[in-house]
Amino acid sequence: MSKPSFSGYLRPDGSVGVRNLVAIIPSCGCAQHAARRIAAAVPEAALVDYSGGCGETSADLEVATRLLAGYGRHPNVVASIVVSLGCEGLDAHDLSARIAKGWPPTELLVIQELGGTERTIARGIELAQAFAADAQRYEREPCPISALTVGLECGGSDATSGLAANPSLGAFADRLVALGGRTILPETSELLGAEHILMARAATPELASEIERIVKACERELKATGEDMTGKQPSPGNIRGGISTVEEKALGDVLKGGSTLVIDVLTYGQPPRKPGLSFMDTPGNDLASVTGLAAAGCQVIIFTTGRGSPTGNAVVPVIKVTGNPGTYARMGDDMDVNAGEVIEGKATIPEMGNRIYDMVLRVAEGEETAAERTGHQEFMMLRKGPLY
Repeated sequence: MSKPSFSGYLRPDGSVGVRNLVAIIPSCGCAQHAARRIAAAVPEAALVDYSGGCGETSADLEVATRLLAGYGRHPNVVASIVVSLGCEGLDAHDLSARIAKGWPPTELLVIQELGGTERTIARGIELAQAFAADAQRYEREPCPISALTVGLECGGSDATSGLAANPSLGAFADRLVALGGRTILPETSELLGAEHILMARAATPELASEIERIVKACERELKATGEDMTGKQPSPGNIRGGISTVEEKALGDVLKGGSTLVIDVLTYGQPPRKPGLSFMDTPGNDLASVTGLAAAGCQVIIFTTGRGSPTGNAVVPVIKVTGNPGTYARMGDDMDVNAGEVIEGKATIPEMGNRIYDMVLRVAEGEETAAERTGHQEFMMLRKGPLY
């Protein structure tokens, strides 16, 4: 029998968090140092390590603002502090206003107005400590499984990813969707050659056409660079791990989404609009894809990795699943689930899917992931234009 609920933090808007974090968000690279020192001084604070904000196209600044606002409004975040230099291209006042449309309180600190780095850090620490103290009013209580949104990521893939880790994640995804939860399958460039499988599972012809349009647009953009994509998809590490073609990689990648219908197609960082499996148009780059999933409000992200990736996130616990027994033995401090037992004949794919499900609930109730224990909080975002 499936556990009917988990202990989470019910928020004023009806969403559910699995962590109580104060997000420290620099609006440009010049504010990053102050933001980092504020976050380091308060245990409950999490640095959203954004380094852009200037010398970028208007379109890229808009994407950054939208993503950072998603972090500030995330269910795992109880409050946020935006740290601005005061003259960057990204409009920090607009960012703060967008965050304020959600339920978590937010404050904007402008270094040039406060009188410099040290005054800004002192004020930021004071605010972060007050926000963290106020967050103590949130206590865990029973919440429905249907309140969970889980991102389905993969990176550092090898042959065991498609054989064990990804199908096990797919079994988990089917179980969560059956219980009313939301799952998001990202990574457009890693679908090249297997998009027809996802299109066949689209809930409507319109969604199938949208998936096809997005994948073809990705192909055109890759070709337009003039670079030979051989050796990039699959990557050199993928090839050394036994993946021979981009189609082979894609066939393994699509397994993460399980077997249910694709009920929606999302833009980069867009929150899901309905229960079930959604496809999100993200880069194949692991860090940029995870950033989009976090901005969309995933409370937990599951990351399968054959060769081993330690990637984490500032506001979302990232669970690492490897299908490679050797990777689990070598990188045990960075891994959470050994799906390599499927390769060794010690577990079936459905059994491993159930183990991942149990792990997700334990993490949702407070158990730390390997990435949290080792302090991984990477941030990278999709950029379309040049830096100038």
